[in-house]
Amino acid sequence: MAIRITRVYTRTGDRGTTGLVGGKRVGKDSPRVEAYGAVDELNSWVGLARAHAQTEGLTAPHQSMVDELLAGIQQELFDLGAQLATPPKLLHPQMVRVGAREVTMLERTMDRLQKELTPLSSFVLPGGGLLTATLHLCRVVCRRAERDAVRLARTERIGGDPVIYLNRLSDLFFVLARWVGRQRGEPELLWRGGTRKTR
Repeated sequence: MAIRITRVYTRTGDRGTTGLVGGKRVGKDSPRVEAYGAVDELNSWVGLARAHAQTEGLTAPHQSMVDELLAGIQQELFDLGAQLATPPKLLHPQMVRVGAREVTMLERTMDRLQKELTPLSSFVLPGGGLLTATLHLCRVVCRRAERDAVRLARTERIGGDPVIYLNRLSDLFFVLARWVGRQRGEPELLWRGGTRKTR
């Protein structure tokens, strides 16, 4: 799809509305805008994770693998944002949709990474190096985007399987955070629930 952007500001949103695909104006706080806005925010966090992957001391093959994986996710998130910005009446079969194929690929990637990880005996506390911590942030922002998509789906039809995709994607960020931490030799911080000494 060819896009030509000649000016960033348009002044059309100065009164608190924005345009969906097809031109319909809705409030910037509408459930549909909240949903694709959360996906856009997530995409920015993934971009930050890619930046950290360049400086976090991964081996060249691992750095390349992580960057390629995250770059693909960014493309999918942009497609997903377009889906969510499209009113139900304008959805059509030829549209690029994030769905079952992408979910399967996420699951296969997790299965591959999990083979190198030890089973967990407790919940993992977010942290580690910059890349690991950023991937945990991606996970929680993804969960919020999932909740927003669920909220939208209760009132309007949404194309593809965005809820399933976002659910699986948040799982991938968790697994990838653990995998990156293992590659970098970072200690994994586990929740000790109820066993802490009283200060």
